[in-house]
Amino acid sequence: MTAYEVAVRAEATLGEGPTWDAREGRLIWIDILGCRLHTYDPATGRRATRTTHQHIGAAKPRAGGGLVLNLRDGVGLLDPDGTFRRLHHDPVPGRRANDAAVAPDGALWAGTMRYDEAPGGGTLARVAPDGSVEVVLDDVTVSNGTGWSPDGRLMYYVDSPTRRIDVFDHADGRVSHRRTLVRIEEGAGFPDGLTVDADGCVWVALWDGGAIRRYTPAGELDRILRLPVPRPTACAFGGANLTDLYVTTARTGLTAPSPLSGSLLVLPDTGSGVAQPAFAG
Repeated sequence: MTAYEVAVRAEATLGEGPTWDAREGRLIWIDILGCRLHTYDPATGRRATRTTHQHIGAAKPRAGGGLVLNLRDGVGLLDPDGTFRRLHHDPVPGRRANDAAVAPDGALWAGTMRYDEAPGGGTLARVAPDGSVEVVLDDVTVSNGTGWSPDGRLMYYVDSPTRRIDVFDHADGRVSHRRTLVRIEEGAGFPDGLTVDADGCVWVALWDGGAIRRYTPAGELDRILRLPVPRPTACAFGGANLTDLYVTTARTGLTAPSPLSGSLLVLPDTGSGVAQPAFAG
C-alpha cells in the first residue's frame, strides 16, 4: 500500500475534482451527488463546506477571485463575496455536469453525462470567459479527466467506459488528431480524473481499481500507487511546492465501502506538479 495520509475524513457520496487554489493556499474538492463544495487549507487544517443548489461536477479558481462552477444546468460564477450568477444556462433533462478543467488560455472545458450513463448522452464543451460555448465532443458517455501537457500543445481526455486515455493536439483553443495514449486493461478499473505533472506524465485515478497510475508521454506505465479505497475518482498536485498528490474518493454504489471511502487523501512528496491556470472570467 502506498504511504498516504487522510487530509479530510469524510463520507462524500461522490467526491471529485481536487484542485489546488494557489491564490488562497487551499485544496478545493466537491461531492457531486451531495451538492457540496469543500475547501481544505493544509497549513491550518481549516475546512469549509458550501451547499450548492444542484449537483456540481467541478469547481475551479477564477483569475480575479472566486470560483467557476460546472453545474447540472450549466456553468456559473461564484464571486468572492458569495454572490452566484449564471454564465451559461443549458438544462437538459436527465443530464448532469461532470469533471471540468481550465485550459492554458483560461477557458473552461466542461464535461457532462447522462444520469443513466446512456452511451453518447454526454458532451465536452469549451466555455469561454464571456460565456460563449462551443461543443467540442458530442458523443461522450461519461466525460471525465481532462488536462494539458506543460507546454499546452497536447490535451489528454478520458471518456471512462472506453477504458482509454486519449490525446489530442491542442492549439488556440482547438483540438485535433485524436488518438489513444493508453488503454486500461480489463480488471484494472476504469480511468477517471487525471492530472499532468512537470515531466508531462499523466496520473490517472482508476475507479474500481483502487489505484493511481502514472503514464509517460509515450504511454508507458511507470508507477502504480495502491490506495485503501476501491473507488478513487481524481487526483491533483497541491501544497506550497505542488509535490503532494491529493486524491478524492467515492462511496456511491458500494455495498461495503472502505472506512475511508468518501474521504480526501493525500500522498505527500509524491511528484512534481504544474501550476494550473485560473478561469479568465
